[in-house]
Amino acid sequence: MSRDPADAAADYAAAGFGGALGFGKRPALILIDMAMAYFEPESPLYAGVEDVLEACIPLADAARRAAIPVIFTRVEYRHPLDGGLFRRKVAALSCFESGNPLADFHDRLRPEPGDLVLTKHYPSAFFATALASTLSAAGVDSLLITGLSTSGCVRATAVDTLCHGFIPLVVRDCVGDRSAAVHEANLFDIGAKTADLVSSAEVIARLGG
Repeated sequence: MSRDPADAAADYAAAGFGGALGFGKRPALILIDMAMAYFEPESPLYAGVEDVLEACIPLADAARRAAIPVIFTRVEYRHPLDGGLFRRKVAALSCFESGNPLADFHDRLRPEPGDLVLTKHYPSAFFATALASTLSAAGVDSLLITGLSTSGCVRATAVDTLCHGFIPLVVRDCVGDRSAAVHEANLFDIGAKTADLVSSAEVIARLGG
């Protein structure tokens, strides 16, 4: 039986979901797959998430000023076997074949000197990458999660952040999806079971403005 969203929130809270993990002492910021594929209207992955881009820009700037690690992920498929079944499942991932301009970062939000760029082939930024060991070596205890898309790579990364022992904080105005309903449903579930949901304004204030 379906529930009214307000009733669902109350039901989840009464059952013990949605506990707060809080901010860690040593965060890092990750910007997931901020590629032209999601911003170019002719792209099969176009998501209409320009507002997410606008929210991520000042957050990335604040993170650099605060001297916390800033990590960009990108997807690039150089070989026909890269991406495995994920690539077979989602034909639109052809946007990320090596040399396709849709795989490039948006001109307004690109890695700067000192930022880390991590190439991945699957939804989670942790899967088959060195992200966990990199964060551990840097003394990071929490990950500020932004990027695209909420139901895909953001959610997968949030789950793996928790599973690897880092506090996941999803910056809700800095993540987006092609469907508002899917976006909100996934944020609800992420907030209930996996990560704390925070705003970019809250994060920027904590980072010192």
